[in-house]
Amino acid sequence: MTDPWLALESGADAAERTGELRRAHARFVSAGAIDGRVRAVVADSWRRSARSVDPGTLAPVELSDDDLEDYRRDHPLAAVLPLFRDLLGSVVDDGGHLLAVCDAAGRLLWVEGHRDVRLRAERMHFVAGARWDEAHAGTNAPGVAISVDHPVQIFAAEHFSTPVQRWTCAAAPIHDPHTGRLLGAVDVTGGDQVASPYSLALVRAAARAAEAHLAGLPSPAGTVTLTALGRDDAVLARGGRRVRLGRRHSEIVVLLACHPEGLGSDQLSMELYGDRMLNPVTLRAELSRLRHRLGELLDSRPYRLRVPLRADFHVLADHLAAGAAQAALAAYGGPLLPGSDAPGIEWQRRVLDDRLHDLLLGRRDPDLLERWVATPWGRDDLLAWQALLAATPPGSPSRTRVACRVSELDAEYGLPHR
Repeated sequence: MTDPWLALESGADAAERTGELRRAHARFVSAGAIDGRVRAVVADSWRRSARSVDPGTLAPVELSDDDLEDYRRDHPLAAVLPLFRDLLGSVVDDGGHLLAVCDAAGRLLWVEGHRDVRLRAERMHFVAGARWDEAHAGTNAPGVAISVDHPVQIFAAEHFSTPVQRWTCAAAPIHDPHTGRLLGAVDVTGGDQVASPYSLALVRAAARAAEAHLAGLPSPAGTVTLTALGRDDAVLARGGRRVRLGRRHSEIVVLLACHPEGLGSDQLSMELYGDRMLNPVTLRAELSRLRHRLGELLDSRPYRLRVPLRADFHVLADHLAAGAAQAALAAYGGPLLPGSDAPGIEWQRRVLDDRLHDLLLGRRDPDLLERWVATPWGRDDLLAWQALLAATPPGSPSRTRVACRVSELDAEYGLPHR
């Protein structure tokens, strides 16, 4: 197949393909085996899904009534819902399809379409407020799209959950054009006819149009961006003005960004200095100098940032929470304030690094692992090189190179020769 994100090759028989997939799905569920007739993106999703859900799983409904209304009213994608209705309304109005929009965690915010189709979809919990990420609903187009950060179709028995296998869907991820943060995905769900290049192109175009629309909207008043991954001197940007912070001020601002509710002086001192005995005047002096630089951005009692702040490590954390490995790796600019020994920073740094590492190793995707070990932070990562070796097929031109690097790292770490 020329496009791995399309579900069916041109001229393929949908019924015959459905039978092949059902048999492949049954083999995977019973024996964990996947044959070459299953697309790689689907096979990888089945493996991820099998770690957390049962094939008979229905997506849990997490939000309803007032909670759902409040959540989606405040969500950034509410601003582009009318655009989706304009662009995809003709597809939905034909009576056989649904338009759905989910957030970055896979929660369905809106599901719209003909009443009869919505009623059928409700039986598999395809309703607003339900959680359709892979970890809760198995393989499906919105869940895969936010996981791999790419437009994708999922056809019939490619769905991991058997109650969903009568449906076909196409979805595309949507990003905040100002920060790159994953906001969610737009999806068209229906019958076999969704498995066409047209439907995938349609949701991809709708997602790009939404990002263009969001780019034209003014940023929230007073929004500040913070860059702190892979650098010891964080940079604050606001309204075209950039402020480069020193080491201690970088630590303070990052910690306050991690604690938007604010920190008392004792809490902040512990996050910065641990149990080292320091004169309280030391911290007050640092904060006084920082307030002089930031002005109205810094408040006290407790110490907190007065305006909304979006940090590069927030973007990374969102991708990690969504299981979007490709997007997370792209967002990773390096360890958080790598030269800092402040206990609070070390803890935040370790959490982000460990979650990224676990996500990459759990994917067992040779392309992602190759990208990771090519970075300064992954080149000596023995576990990643071992995972890459396991994911590299025998006879691959790169297998010898990967095996040599594993042997080199084994020797460096004093491990026995394999």
